Amino acid sequence: MTHPEFDPDLWMEVGSSGGPDKNQVYGLSNTTADNLRSTRSVSTVGSSQSISSSQSKDFVALQQHTAQFIEKYDHLSVEYAQLKASHAKQRAEQIAESEQIKAEYEQQKAAYE
Repeated sequence: MTHPEFDPDLWMEVGSSGGPDKNQVYGLSNTTADNLRSTRSVSTVGSSQSISSSQSKDFVALQQHTAQFIEKYDHLSVEYAQLKASHAKQRAEQIAESEQIKAEYEQQKAAYE
């Protein structure tokens, strides 16, 4: 019950256990693994329980913020693609209308000559 939900020391211990994949922490990005190394070095200096626990809460909060940003980005990407398609359609309609007006003008011009 007192063990933190996210224990960077345990992740690094498993990731640094030796063998050809030493220092590889799978399932996490390189940045996250580097952060774990930093967290581990900080948590071993002082009160590891309180530092590790607060840092794991910060880590979870950052993951949630990242997920929210990714969701917003995906939404904006879809919206941008829709706007781009709508703009292309409007532009094509404007060009077609312009061509039609030009053809009508040429017909009227030919009729007067």
